[in-house]
Amino acid sequence: MHAPRTRVQRRPVHGVLLLDKPLGLSSNQALQKAKWLLRAEKAGHTGTLDPLATGVLPLCFGAATKFSQIHLDADKTYETTVRLGVKTSTGDAEGDAIDVRPVTCSVGQVVEVLDRFMGPIAQVPPMYSALKKDGKALYEYARDGETVEREPRNVVIHDLDLLDMQLQGEEPQLRLRVRCSKGTYIRTLGEDIGEALGCGGHLTMLRRVETGPFNVSQCIALDALEALGENERLAQLLPVQSLLDGHDPVTLDADHAGRFLSGVRRRGDWADSARVAVFGPVPTGAHDPPSSPSVLLGSAHTLAGELIPGRLLSPIEIQQILETSPELAS
Repeated sequence: MHAPRTRVQRRPVHGVLLLDKPLGLSSNQALQKAKWLLRAEKAGHTGTLDPLATGVLPLCFGAATKFSQIHLDADKTYETTVRLGVKTSTGDAEGDAIDVRPVTCSVGQVVEVLDRFMGPIAQVPPMYSALKKDGKALYEYARDGETVEREPRNVVIHDLDLLDMQLQGEEPQLRLRVRCSKGTYIRTLGEDIGEALGCGGHLTMLRRVETGPFNVSQCIALDALEALGENERLAQLLPVQSLLDGHDPVTLDADHAGRFLSGVRRRGDWADSARVAVFGPVPTGAHDPPSSPSVLLGSAHTLAGELIPGRLLSPIEIQQILETSPELAS
């Protein structure tokens, strides 16, 4: 007879975990594992990575989920390997080979083709993607053997660096580093570069090394997280405001802070700014440490001397953050 499974006691957890997503797991599987390890009540991620891809996956817990959209829109940097001469059904190594051609391009042609893909480009989304058409994901059509019409999407390739190349031998390939705008499909980029070189190609490796201000060097692997004790796992979390990198900080006094948290605009001598991170003293009724620290209240924008609330933390979220962050309460 099997012993009953121990039910995990969930708790409020607020912050950002920078996970180095392992190969073979979907972004959601990685999220659920981390959520279980932290015993967190609420969690979300900031944009998916394919199971084939590894690297930076910021996971948002509790109040941090309110600001995850910011990082969906952030520029990303990837390192990838494009195997030349073989086109697959999925654009990556998981698909079947559907076209095999000799690789006859020169080093000069590779450099010229890569230059062509710099800047604004149009991409036709791959059939094996989560993009929806008529309420159904494209990969569902693909699994049923259907190909549907897809509208090209405009993206921007900011940097496209050739890290290494091998044009001879059994496995000709290019190793690339790509910094790009949101919505860029690296599989499609690899396929399109292969087509432009006249030989076709597919991805055999994809690693996201940066998203917004976050770098893979800051990330922790799932097995390393699992090996830590409970308090050490919590210590891996970055504060919620780490998602508001690049926002102009505004600090309010107690009266203005209370009204701001109620969604009321405040007047002041602030310069116009589209992205503002708003801080204030601990709201009345929240955990009250000896000295009143400055805590994140939410996001906003300023226009014509008005501070206009965006996404706001609730007083209970602020209280929970203070109770679990000794450095804020000192």
